[in-house]
Amino acid sequence: MRLERPVGPASDRVRERWVTVLLTTAMGVSMLQLFLIGALGPRLVGEAGISRTAIGLTTTAGFGVAALLSLTAGRWVDRLGARRCLVALLLLAAVALALIGSASGTLMLLVAVALGGLPQALANPATNKVILATVEPGRRGAVTGWKQSGVQLGAFAAGLPLAALAAWTGWRGAVWTAAVIAALIACWAIRVLPSDSTAAAATPPADMPRARVGRLALFSFLLGCGIAAVNTYLALFGAERLGLGPVVAAWLVAVLGLTGVAGRVGWSRRAGRLDRAEVLLVPLAAGACGAVLLLGAASWVPFLVWVGAAAVGAFAVAGNAVTMVSVIKRADPRSAGRDSALVSAGFFAGFAAGPPLFGILVEIGGYGPGWGLVAAEFAAAAAVAAPLRFRAGALR
Repeated sequence: MRLERPVGPASDRVRERWVTVLLTTAMGVSMLQLFLIGALGPRLVGEAGISRTAIGLTTTAGFGVAALLSLTAGRWVDRLGARRCLVALLLLAAVALALIGSASGTLMLLVAVALGGLPQALANPATNKVILATVEPGRRGAVTGWKQSGVQLGAFAAGLPLAALAAWTGWRGAVWTAAVIAALIACWAIRVLPSDSTAAAATPPADMPRARVGRLALFSFLLGCGIAAVNTYLALFGAERLGLGPVVAAWLVAVLGLTGVAGRVGWSRRAGRLDRAEVLLVPLAAGACGAVLLLGAASWVPFLVWVGAAAVGAFAVAGNAVTMVSVIKRADPRSAGRDSALVSAGFFAGFAAGPPLFGILVEIGGYGPGWGLVAAEFAAAAAVAAPLRFRAGALR
């Protein structure tokens, strides 16, 4: 089914739906290797002899490489085209997953995860350019929200169906299955996406001042620091500080993920209808700060941990999707890959830096100082985003 020659509004909407599904899937696949390592961690330690330290290093390695490569990945997307880079993303993810499934030791596992950093770096630049080329302006916010929610859906796929498959086929079988799926999606992308020459001419140039890109990248760094710390330590906090069982503590992360999907779709839809999507960043960061304060208060009122987890998903996780909507609405399509990649680099760098800082504070003074750090990061993000509420001309 080719979607290069739609005829009429009905065909346009069908094309848009298929593109949305493809982009959502691609975003999930781009980070699937890290989610799988987390979900299959006990099996990797018990069956493959991978140390717990090495499992922890995979997150830092994956996001660290993604952050570094994002500095140049956007230029590759702008030069080579979104279609080529999206297909390459999926194929590289398939190779990385296959290498993880073949890993016989720590070194090979880390090399495979490092290779998986390239699909992460390409994901937002390539998918954003596809949206600019194939989706009408009024629908771009909603489509962006759905495709950003693909990250949470990838975590769900790793934690439920693929983890269940591992119980039947072994952890290698589950990872190899994911590799095959990624390769099949790459074949589908070749058929679904318009040619890069068509995409390049699909949308007239917009405007994205350099200072605005830098501020969005800094906002994303602070947001990423906080989100990564919550993702990494929320279940452990529930188990160690609140006395929750391991299964119930893991549900906290599931709640965060579900509200994250809803938040990304809902807030992105709202952002797409606004002239300046970035005006939502301050209230989202402020809401995230309040959510983390609820997590801290849960030490005295345990029920608040559930409210706080849901609010982190609804506000903090949604903030990343709104930054992508802002880029899509303002960027020149000819350089949208570069702008998207620079903002993503900030987010990935935050994911690499946030958990170690949180862990140090927990070791020194307990979870209270840790949650205080995350709240401060979200508050700083709100302060960074405040000037973005003004018109673009103020930041030239």
